Amino acid sequence: MKASELRAKDIPALEKEITDLLKAHFGLRMQKATQQLGNTAQLGNVKRDIARAKTILAQKKKEAAQ
Repeated sequence: MKASELRAKDIPALEKEITDLLKAHFGLRMQKATQQLGNTAQLGNVKRDIARAKTILAQKKKEAAQ
């Protein structure tokens, strides 16, 4: 997911996106543990997406507080 797509969302939508990404990350970790995951690069991509979403959420919360 691109940062521009995330910036277009509001705070509740970002929080839902982060929850969805965390669930997806958990699922990928379980697939890796059971050796069912074919493309291990997905793990890194999801982790980066989570970090990107959390960063934008923090920025939006800081803007809202001002």
